[in-house]
Amino acid sequence: MRIAILQRDPVRGKHLERILVQSGHSCMVYDDGLTMSKALARSTADLLVLDWHGVRMSGVDVLKSTRAVSGDRVPAIFVSEEGAEENVVRALISGADDYLTFPIRIAEFRERVTALLRRSYPERFGVTCFDVGPYHFDTRRQIVKLRGKPVQLSGTQYRLATLFFSNVGRVLSRDHIFAMVWGREFLEVTRTIDSHVSRLRLLLQIEACNDYCLQPVYKSGYRLLCVRPEHDTPAEATAAVEIAAA
Repeated sequence: MRIAILQRDPVRGKHLERILVQSGHSCMVYDDGLTMSKALARSTADLLVLDWHGVRMSGVDVLKSTRAVSGDRVPAIFVSEEGAEENVVRALISGADDYLTFPIRIAEFRERVTALLRRSYPERFGVTCFDVGPYHFDTRRQIVKLRGKPVQLSGTQYRLATLFFSNVGRVLSRDHIFAMVWGREFLEVTRTIDSHVSRLRLLLQIEACNDYCLQPVYKSGYRLLCVRPEHDTPAEATAAVEIAAA
């Protein structure tokens, strides 16, 4: 999953990045809170790892600004040398989900992150099949069925489909999509994502008659939405799995 890290000390930032990358995550690391806040306004992350302190903007302020844009779904854990009780309490009141102080125990940090991600995105963990409206995903065989009929998808198309259908209603930035589907950062202007999204929309018939639509989001990316009336909307997903990088 994609994790944004704020650490005023670059050495500590790199240390946390190594731990998370070894656990299979993709990371964006910042030592400047304002830069991170601006980046998250046009990008997206699955988890925030924040320092209490920050250059130009504190971790608490970054959390508040991100939640204002992305809502409460994005979880956050503080990892900081600042361990004063009043500051820990303030971080938790501001919406943080957990708080650790340096020096960290690597195994404990890794498991706290995993537990937080599992709690925040339960549909992505531990299942081999999941259903979203008329779509059925077999994650072991990487097969998608629409109303019981298999749809032939490439590996890239399957990863893109599972990313969207495990994040119904959430805006996913182009760089987030690129990192999760192609396994690397989005560094240049390209029509690659737009072309794949257009093709996927056709293959899976993502349209109102099948209860879902794929919307472009101006200057950001895409969002998959359920378009059925609220009283008739099924559970958007019973389960899903983390997207494997290419």
